[in-house]
Amino acid sequence: MSSNTPSTIIKQHPLAAFFVLATALSWWLWPLYALDLTPTPMFGAGPFVAALVVLGLTRGKAGIVDLLRRMGRWRVGLGWYAAALLLPVVVTSTAAAINVFLLGAETSKSAAELGGWSSLVPTFLILLLVPGLGGTWEEPGFRGYALTRLQRGRSALAASLILGVLWAFWHLPLFLTGLDTWNESVQIIAWTVVFAWLLNNTGQSVLLAMLMHNMSNTISGSFVSQMFSGVDSVNQAWLRGALWCVVAVVVAIATGPGHLSRRKAKRARTAPRPTELALGNSYPNGITGSRPVTDEAPPRLAAVAQ
Repeated sequence: MSSNTPSTIIKQHPLAAFFVLATALSWWLWPLYALDLTPTPMFGAGPFVAALVVLGLTRGKAGIVDLLRRMGRWRVGLGWYAAALLLPVVVTSTAAAINVFLLGAETSKSAAELGGWSSLVPTFLILLLVPGLGGTWEEPGFRGYALTRLQRGRSALAASLILGVLWAFWHLPLFLTGLDTWNESVQIIAWTVVFAWLLNNTGQSVLLAMLMHNMSNTISGSFVSQMFSGVDSVNQAWLRGALWCVVAVVVAIATGPGHLSRRKAKRARTAPRPTELALGNSYPNGITGSRPVTDEAPPRLAAVAQ
């Protein structure tokens, strides 16, 4: 009887349990929204809480500490900060320019009416630091936990596309209530590929994923998108999604679908096979018995390598 307890089920099916918990912990506001008791139908930090629960039950304190450390992993190259912070700006601005100059969109609100450009800094900080506001705090769950798990035994591109579909479904309350349009799912799926590329090239830094999501919420969701209404707003979402698709395709072609990282792909190509490790062959750096590509060497081979 005890084998069917919630904790046992979570330990046996951690990834499935995460998605169920992330949905339940995020959607509980939906009925309250329907009764006009809350301004949003979703709790944005639900995936983060779900990840903490699953990690606590499956890996204990070590798993939680590892996730928290990656949320604070800031020692990455400046170029990756530029990618995380500037890509959303470039994509959003380009989409708006196409919408206005090629499609003839008219802005219903000016930058001044939205608080001016100076309002972006406090908006960015509030969305970043307050869990549940915007989408920033989705990242420790979806990228910090789910994407890492999904990449085990799958290519980074395949894992990203699977997560993208699930992530789009998670946004269902926003689509059904009209707070977001359905075509936002195009951006969500394409964006997941870009997030994987960012994560896999920064030592799994969840902080960088949070910064990119937060910048998009700030510049697009809270500012540029608010300038358009009606058909122009829908077109803005389509254009933004299409441009993120372009970025995702470029990233996949340039870095390879297997790892979405040239460095990881090169490391995988040069690492010895387990049989080579068993024979005592050394790695390219000359160190014999270094850690293999997989998390753990098979017990028999590990014993031989020792």
